[in-house]
Amino acid sequence: MDQMMGGGDGGIVGQAGFPLETWFWEMPLCTRWWTTATVLTSALVQCQIVTPFKLFYSYRAVFHQHQFWRLLTTFLYFGPLSLDLVFHVFFLQRYSRLLEESAGRSPAHFSWLLLYATTCLICMSPLVSMPFLGHPLSSTLVYIWSRRNPETRLSFLGLLVFTAPYLPWVLMGFSLIVHGVIPKDEIMGVIIGHVWYFFCDVYPPLHNGSRPFDPPMWWRRLFDGAPTQNIDSDGVLHNVPVGGAAAAAPEVR
Repeated sequence: MDQMMGGGDGGIVGQAGFPLETWFWEMPLCTRWWTTATVLTSALVQCQIVTPFKLFYSYRAVFHQHQFWRLLTTFLYFGPLSLDLVFHVFFLQRYSRLLEESAGRSPAHFSWLLLYATTCLICMSPLVSMPFLGHPLSSTLVYIWSRRNPETRLSFLGLLVFTAPYLPWVLMGFSLIVHGVIPKDEIMGVIIGHVWYFFCDVYPPLHNGSRPFDPPMWWRRLFDGAPTQNIDSDGVLHNVPVGGAAAAAPEVR
């Protein structure tokens, strides 16, 4: 798969243990659970233990029939076990992992991003009649990563070489050619991802460091534990989670 979309870090080779097992446990917490749940959901459908009709998002089913699990399962089902599923799981774990690691492997920051994206997608889904929302959620993460890594070079099918900001548009073009329809799911992901990118990366330097999309303190305590205070070399006071969960992440290349 890396030959299909090169760039970044493959992250599947370890120094000890079975490579697939090492790759799995090296994934950050949120990415690991999301990837596992996605594969497990498709396996349960393939074995006819559950049906897709019980998984998709429906306003009536959720809020009138109280089938609240659909708020989660709509983001977990990418289709039956197939090569297409492998492709989607690869993109999901790759860019989800890169984003979560860029947040210092902090479950609080990345889970807050997931909460924002899933809430927006659920609110927008009735406008485009899209019952399964895993694809646009994955597209949201791809867009945010691509904007934060403008110098990273990627290749598509070993033929097209481009920098990361063009990745969402390349994927849209490929989807349009293959399926012959406008990729509404990827467009939704780009819109939601751009709003997040703007308020987290563009807005703060223009407004004295204000970060309106950062997780609130109660959310950070829930996932990262009680923060301790730390003063950096510039004399700025920061809250640092116990255990260093929000340590600086390595630069992505």
